[in-house]
Amino acid sequence: MSDVKIYRYLDSSKKIGLDPEGYLVEQSAWSKSVAELLASDEGLVLTDEHWELIDVVRDFYQRYEMAPAMRPLVKATKNALGEEKGTSIYLMTLFPGSPPKRIARLAGLPKPTNCL
Repeated sequence: MSDVKIYRYLDSSKKIGLDPEGYLVEQSAWSKSVAELLASDEGLVLTDEHWELIDVVRDFYQRYEMAPAMRPLVKATKNALGEEKGTSIYLMTLFPGSPPKRIARLAGLPKPTNCL
């Protein structure tokens, strides 16, 4: 069990705990359906473009054992999806506010380091 305390539950069965910032308490609880619930909780509908970025961030996490902050996220996106999608403007159109934090949250990963 994680050291993080459960702030609230994402689901009515109280099986998916969230911390105060909306990140999963247990990363192992993540699935695509959980990502859809998290997105819905934020008022976001996930499209194929959103899923591409979630996959990029999950791959990044598997390689480096950390969720990327903005600069590494832009670079990883550019490497994986090309110049057109590898820009901060593209990321912000899909994930307004703080793309690294929102994508990491939806990808079931911890909050990126260096993100306020």
